[in-house]
Amino acid sequence: MKSSNIGGQAVLEGIMMKNKDRYAVAVRKPDGEIAIDVQEYKSVVPDAIRKIPFVRGIFAFVDSLVLGIRTLMFSASFFEEEEDKAMTEEEQKKKEKQESVLMTITMVISVILAIGIFMVIPYVLISFLGRFIHSQAVLALIEGVVRLAIFLIYIVAVSFMEDIRRTYMYHGAEHKCINCIEHGLELNVDNVRKSSKEHKRCGTSFLLFVMVISIILLFFVRAKTHLMRVVIRLLLIPVIAGIAYELIRLAGNSDNPVIGILSKPGLWLQHLTTKEPDDSMIEVAIRAVEAVFDWKSYLNENFGEQHDV
Repeated sequence: MKSSNIGGQAVLEGIMMKNKDRYAVAVRKPDGEIAIDVQEYKSVVPDAIRKIPFVRGIFAFVDSLVLGIRTLMFSASFFEEEEDKAMTEEEQKKKEKQESVLMTITMVISVILAIGIFMVIPYVLISFLGRFIHSQAVLALIEGVVRLAIFLIYIVAVSFMEDIRRTYMYHGAEHKCINCIEHGLELNVDNVRKSSKEHKRCGTSFLLFVMVISIILLFFVRAKTHLMRVVIRLLLIPVIAGIAYELIRLAGNSDNPVIGILSKPGLWLQHLTTKEPDDSMIEVAIRAVEAVFDWKSYLNENFGEQHDV
């Protein structure tokens, strides 16, 4: 396997693929056509900071969250087209401003909810056990198990929603495309179909690393008051994200057996967040890749293949 360093995510009836600072969103419209939008994404964080190990992780997470919400809103817009056609140019501009504000509010609320659900609530739940269990180490382990359980229950629960199930199928198509070219295969529907739907650089694996690292770090945290314990948990979030990011980068660029073993739990978890796509979804994923990545040159350079570019 040769890492291509491209990544992406599933959106509503489509795929976003990112290569360096360029990204493409391919969406299967209600009429069956595939719409593609290619843009550049400029991070608000200077390049110098984005290259610092263990610091770049938190900013990469914020960038992915911003880009993720932006591309989700773009894909959703195709299912509001009839309403949009009736709008004047002034009304359209007003709507775009409202959507920009909505995106910011959504991002902030998402972060607050994630922190509350996965960091604060588990601590509050196990704090009641402090009357019976006096070992902070044992309580920290129980808290970690509760946090992991909430995470898994959430993933399973949302999978019962029809839109999420289809999103998981597009998620599988995204991984299959990347695995296809990173294993030296020509990017076509047949090759993509037989490629794996699990990938070591997946955001699902990143989140699992976050959960496990939080258990390890918080095992060693000691504070006398409940308030300080909550504050410490919040302050550790950038540290946890930074470590998880470095691990996921290492996993995605290494065939080391030890790294492979560490990546296994994340790959197993992806059985829940990826589903086998149909050929129409694979076609969308291929179009997204080709819009930002020259896979023929990549195969020629890394695998000695001879493809016309």
